[in-house]
Amino acid sequence: MQVTICEFGDDGKKVVLVGKLDIAGAQEIELPLATVAGSRCNIVVDMAGVDFVASIGIRHLVIASKTVARSARKLVLLGPNALVTEIFRTAGLQDILPIVRSEDEAREALASSGRV
Repeated sequence: MQVTICEFGDDGKKVVLVGKLDIAGAQEIELPLATVAGSRCNIVVDMAGVDFVASIGIRHLVIASKTVARSARKLVLLGPNALVTEIFRTAGLQDILPIVRSEDEAREALASSGRV
């Protein structure tokens, strides 16, 4: 799992994930994701390059989302493929981990939440 963190304009941070979010991938993202979530900013997690997600990976994303929510911020998932999207929908996580399809939609989601 490759993890890249960059600015997302004035809206927060963008975390780009590439690879499998399995046990090994979850270990790779745990510290960087927790660090970004602890900075109390909005987070856009670009998942276009993720082709598999296991429950441990979902756990780290949920924890990060709840962490930023405590600071009146939001975490959104950007562009997961159909398989990964279905995993999140089946798990019933749409409210905790909203999915957006473009960076513009991500900005709207962050702004419409009143948490920018």
